[in-house]
This record gives sequence, C-alpha cells and structure tokens, in this order.
Amino acid sequence: MYDSKILSTLLLISTFGTFLSAQDIKKTDAIKANGQLLYNKQKNAQTFNGLFSKGDIYGRIRSNTFYFAYKAENSSHDTQLVSGVGASFIFKSAIYKGFDTNVGLYASQAFFNDTTDPVASIKPGKDTFSRYDYANTGSKSMGVIGQANIGYRYSKSKLTVGRQLVETFYTKSNDTKMIPNTFDGLVLNVREIKNTKLKFVYLQKQKLRDHTTSHAVLMYDDRDLANFSNWNGNDDGAMHRGLTYSALKAYGKPTDAPLIILDGQNNSIKNLKINFSSYLVPELVSQIMGEVNYKIPFKNFSITPALRYIQQFDNGAGKVGGASLYQTGLNGYKNPNSLDAGMIAAKIATRMEDYRLTLAYTGILNKADLVTPWRGFPTAGYTRSMGMYNWRANVKSYRVELVKGANKNGIYTSPFIQTSILYINGDKTKAQTDSIFYYAGIVQNIPTMQALQYRLRLGWRDFIGDSSSVSDYLDSRFELNYLF
Repeated sequence: MYDSKILSTLLLISTFGTFLSAQDIKKTDAIKANGQLLYNKQKNAQTFNGLFSKGDIYGRIRSNTFYFAYKAENSSHDTQLVSGVGASFIFKSAIYKGFDTNVGLYASQAFFNDTTDPVASIKPGKDTFSRYDYANTGSKSMGVIGQANIGYRYSKSKLTVGRQLVETFYTKSNDTKMIPNTFDGLVLNVREIKNTKLKFVYLQKQKLRDHTTSHAVLMYDDRDLANFSNWNGNDDGAMHRGLTYSALKAYGKPTDAPLIILDGQNNSIKNLKINFSSYLVPELVSQIMGEVNYKIPFKNFSITPALRYIQQFDNGAGKVGGASLYQTGLNGYKNPNSLDAGMIAAKIATRMEDYRLTLAYTGILNKADLVTPWRGFPTAGYTRSMGMYNWRANVKSYRVELVKGANKNGIYTSPFIQTSILYINGDKTKAQTDSIFYYAGIVQNIPTMQALQYRLRLGWRDFIGDSSSVSDYLDSRFELNYLF
C-alpha cells in the first residue's frame, strides 16, 4: 500500500534523525499544551533558490497510548487498549519576495487487538488509524500529505492557498493524536488595523485526523454503507448525522458546500479583549459568536470575567437533518425540524503567580444542537474537557478548573498541570444524561532533554441520578513527543 511505503520511509528517516541529534539536541520548535506547534521565525531569501535552501525541516516522532475502561462491560461497552507510533516532517521554506511554501508529511501505525477491540467500538484510540481503510483493506497505518500550500505576504497581511492547518474559533488542527485536522482552501490573515487581527477563510475540503483522503466539510457519507462510506466522510463526533449525502440530494442541497469563516480579535481598550467569529455553510447553516474578556489587575493577582454568546441560524439544514446531531430523542425538541439555536457562557478566572482558577458555566438554549464539527469547540475555555461534547440543546454545564504552569512558549521545563471537575446537566426528554467528569493532566518537557515532551491525561466520568444505569468509564491517554 502507498501509505505503508510513506510510513516506512518516514519512520526510517526519523530513526536516522534521532541518531544524528542524540548528542546535540537543539530546540527547533515547541508544542503548546493544546497540541499546537510553534516554529522558528522564517528566514528571508535573496534568490529563488534561497527560498528552498534557506528553509527548515522540522521532524517529530510521537507515540500515543489509549486505555479506555468501562466500570461495567457488556456487548456495546468494551474496555480498549490502543497504541500508535508516528512521525512527521514539515518543510517550511524561507520567504522570497513575499512568497513562501509549506509541505508536511505525516504517518501513523496503530496497534490493537482487533479480536477483543472491534474497530466500531474503539473510542479515543481511533485516530491512530483510518477505520475506513481498515474496514476495506485491513490497514492499520496511515500516510498522508497533511500540508501543501503557498503563501504570499503583502504589508501586514498574508494569503495562504492549499492544504493547511487552520486555527480559528471554529476550526482547529487539534493535533493531540497522530495526524492533525487539515483543510483545503485559502486563508487571509490581515493585520492592517491597529490592535486588531482579522482572518478570512474559505475552505472547500476537510481531512479529519483519522482519514487519509479529504471530504466535504458538512456531509455524512451514506452512499455505500456496506463498505463503510460513513467513515470516509465527515464522521467527527460533533458531526450532524442527519446531513447525509442522500438527504442533501433529496432536498436539492449541495453535498460539497464550502465553509466560510470571518474571525477577529481586538484589544484596543486596555485590559479588554473582544473576540468575534462567524461561519457560513451556504444553503445549510451559519453561526455568529461574540465574546468579551475584561482583566481587572490587582497588586499580586488579577481577575478576568468573560462572556460568550453564540447564535446559530438554520439556512435549510434543519428540514434536511432535523434539530438533533445524532437523530435521537427528536420528540424532546420544540421544533424538531429547525436548527435555530444558541449558547450563552460565562466565566471568571483568577490568576495568581503561576496558578489560574476558573469557574465557568455554559448553557445551550432549548432549541437545537450546535453544529461545529471542525474540531473548534464552542464551549472551549469554559466547560470543554477531554472528550466531552456538552453542546446539545438544553444542556447546562458547570466547571471548576485549576491550572499551574501555563505559558505561551510551549516549553514546560516545570510541569504544566491542569485539573478540573465538570458537571453536565442533560435534558431527560432528549435521552441525555447527567454526569460528573473528573480530569487531571500533566505536560512536561524533560529538563535535561527539552526536545522530549510527555503528556499524561486522565478522565473519569461518573453518570449520576436517573442516569446511574449508564456505565461509568476511565479515559486515560499517554503521549510522547520528540522534536528534532
């Protein structure tokens, strides 16, 4: 298989690169706690050849292990152990007359017992391989071109065209598994207005982390379910399962509509940060988001209250797929054929020295579920915890979070520690469950070898009240990253 050849080549080069750098480790890039990579500043080239000869190659070897255990096992709740190893090489050129280019190759090899851990039931470990490829060819490996783009800078703005990582409120690379979430399209970053960042985005295709081919941004592929086509379209956990190829065609809706985003931040007023974002999938659905954060400084600490509001507009998708993302409990929705929806969120964060304590609330209006299946989570920064999709209609969430050691440079010689308790109050009329999710995570770069970083994340979900018959579970993840 072509992907296996890519995998073998990348792993061989990775081993060779590790050998070369073992005696003299030099930091070339860094990984933030959210998985986003930080790179060195690009060089400037005086000639066209210098565009490539002065470029940089960033290598990465990584491993992920996932242990997902249910308190009570049955035919549909199976304890799983899945591991994966992978490598990536990113070439970032120098800048020549405003132009630059990026190419990224990624590979992953999964390890699991397919007899005891059926592919369909694998949860967080599924992103170490392509379920579609496995179901059709038996392959447990992936090899993809994750980035391939050309950029042009003019003044304080930059246009990037091609396959790329897109970081906005609604879209994220979410590179916490083996291969990042990528998009095909164009992104215009504008910095012409003082104290303001603007981003205009037009995306035609998406490639989720466990896919080897690109797909429509908002279409659940049911064209060939016998051969698992649903695992080859947008099958993200937050994808609207009712927006299938056949349903979109039946209603005369586009099956390959683009995702259009306007994203902005402004901090013209001292201590006040304003965030704005909106998206549009033509003829289907759109959203707007507004957020304000105001920092109140004191002598030895600061308090930052924040508010976020999201309004979702049904532009035709509701009659196609309904108000529920998962097509369950539709009788609990006030208008089961409308995707008009909204969310209000509030939090207060207190920072003192190396600590941050945050109390947060999010409430989804009792209308419809929020549609955001591009790895940008609407409750992020408020009540988003590992693996928790708490943005269904009439769900209220409350979280207390304590963080130590946060920084912006992605090098954690002192541990970055994050702990939280999340309470989710579901709507029983929609077959949703109440639960408490306990989370603890640690990220650290080995002080004597900063190029090596480990991450350990643990989550325990306790279903409570009239949901107590649902099995509690442990979600544990261990990751190693070596950069060279």
